[in-house]
Amino acid sequence: MTDFISLILEPLRDVYAKFVRFVPNLLAMLIIILVGMIATRTISLIMLKLFQTVKFDSWSDRMGLTSVMRKGDLWAKPSEAVGSFVYWLLVIAVLMAGFSALNIQAIDHLISNFVLYLPRVISAILILAFGYIVTGFIGRAVLISAVNRGYLFAKLLADAVRILFIVLFIAMALEQLQVAPGIVVAAFSIIFGGIVIALAIAFGVGGIDTAKKIIEKETEKKEEGSKDVEHI
Repeated sequence: MTDFISLILEPLRDVYAKFVRFVPNLLAMLIIILVGMIATRTISLIMLKLFQTVKFDSWSDRMGLTSVMRKGDLWAKPSEAVGSFVYWLLVIAVLMAGFSALNIQAIDHLISNFVLYLPRVISAILILAFGYIVTGFIGRAVLISAVNRGYLFAKLLADAVRILFIVLFIAMALEQLQVAPGIVVAAFSIIFGGIVIALAIAFGVGGIDTAKKIIEKETEKKEEGSKDVEHI
């Protein structure tokens, strides 16, 4: 009977001992997260006050950042957007610090992988943000240039250039994230090459009349020049 009771109680003692050893780690995690959230909120409020002091929103309006955000369907103030980004970045850092206090090998391994992968995520976000700005600028420049030159398909050309750059920067972001890089490169090559070929065919077919007129004008000029020489 004693052996039977020991057989039942022994696992319970082990569980209790592990729980007692785990409680300090759990309390440390809760304290880290609580203090970290308070500090994160305080830093976020200080940043907003600092942005208001230096008039960050007015500077963003002059630099065109606000306009870019509106085109991206982001209607928050630039200071609030930057503050929110920093706030959630700090929240992630606090949560990782709290979970690491548990001293669980699986969680520690997951956190270390996330920390190593985080720079790639930030790089991909920066690539997409920079690409969005560059794509909009180049698209507008192509549209204005094509309209000034009198091209009939100015908007189509600008949209095509914009799509090409969007595909390019998305492929760069995915490659930075290491999301099936081989497939991404192959898909980018196919899509990019297909768009270029389609544009070449479209503008080639659509520009037959224009090319014909240009050739006729050049031919007329040569004929007039030859007549003038014969007349002399």
